Amino acid sequence: MNTVSPILDTKFDVDKIRQDFPILTEIVHNKPLIYLDNAATSQKPQVVLTALDSYYRHQNANIHRGAHYMAAKSTTDYENSREAIRQFLHARFAEEIIFTRGVTESVNLVANAWGRVNLQSGDEIILSAMEHHSNIVPWQLIAEEKGATIKVIPITDSGELIMEEYEKLLSEKTKIIAIVHASNALGTINPIAEIIRLARQRTNALVFVDGAQAGVHLEIDVQALDCDFYAFSGHKVYAPTGIGALYGKREVLDKMRPYHGGGEMIKEVSFEKTTYNTLPHKFEAGTPNIADGIAFKAALDYVQQIGKATIAHHEHDLLEYATHKLLEIKGLRIIGTATPKVSVISFVVEGVHHSDIGTLLDTQGIAVRTGHHCTQPLMRRLGIAGTTRISFAMYNTRAEVDSTVQALQKSLKMLL
Repeated sequence: MNTVSPILDTKFDVDKIRQDFPILTEIVHNKPLIYLDNAATSQKPQVVLTALDSYYRHQNANIHRGAHYMAAKSTTDYENSREAIRQFLHARFAEEIIFTRGVTESVNLVANAWGRVNLQSGDEIILSAMEHHSNIVPWQLIAEEKGATIKVIPITDSGELIMEEYEKLLSEKTKIIAIVHASNALGTINPIAEIIRLARQRTNALVFVDGAQAGVHLEIDVQALDCDFYAFSGHKVYAPTGIGALYGKREVLDKMRPYHGGGEMIKEVSFEKTTYNTLPHKFEAGTPNIADGIAFKAALDYVQQIGKATIAHHEHDLLEYATHKLLEIKGLRIIGTATPKVSVISFVVEGVHHSDIGTLLDTQGIAVRTGHHCTQPLMRRLGIAGTTRISFAMYNTRAEVDSTVQALQKSLKMLL
């Protein structure tokens, strides 16, 4: 990771890309904004802002039920977004894509709609030591209700799953494996294909993949992976907040009961009995987040137009360059040194609290994340309270890395 390589793809013009993101011209504390908190949420390109504005200005209407032009136009655009997500994930059928508010709601949907029916006392759920709280708590709630047990895949000090221990956890009691594709706190990219292969070989368990951090950085092919569920959030992929998607195999979703009740998810209602709608609508009760759903497509189209491989190459260059620069700082230790990684760097500095670092960087216009990153069990495993985390997107630059390192050095002189 100490080797610094130049950007080889001359087609990627980061200065041109930056012009697509209006917020990057903001001034914070009288300093030009350097936004390095992309693992928390990404900024939005103009095409996404335009899609939101256009919907509310020109076609605002409820979908699927209206007989007028604006309702039909909004329905078409919303369902076109579903198709864009299907292509983004390489799913087989559009009805395998369920709109949710994001990964958190997706996990809760599966834990309740699948887990409440299929889990029994003595069954086992496998998670990993690096899971986000949103992929822990819903499983704890359903495990407590059903009498199931949670098993945890341990990790190495560098932040890699100990696959030998994972294999030992697999048994006929294993009913579902819920695993993060890429760690939000460490950047570790987990060997999802191998995890699924072993699960298929040794159990009848389903596999749920949390793609919150992977969706924006990695090519995702749910058919090639053979996962049963895959979830990602729009706001990590340059789309608005409050919108996301859950992929589920059609044959699995067909057998699941609805999670929420209300309009749209029904075929016929009487006070005696209700029959549920077909996929995907039986999991999408009520008026959906239409505007953000439509803008979701604008974001995915934007990413696809530039090319995920091109973006990933740029982000990896920033990851290597920043790693090299940060390791020159005395007392700084990077937390999470697995390979491969997405463009996330968490670090601690001996004798300095991470929150103090974040506060002083903020006064210099630099946005980073500090704390436990909703991974308290992981922090306890690593023996730390939290980290300072910088995370890159396509619009970040080497010059911003240099400015951040200089600001960090200035801050540490004040703190040490």
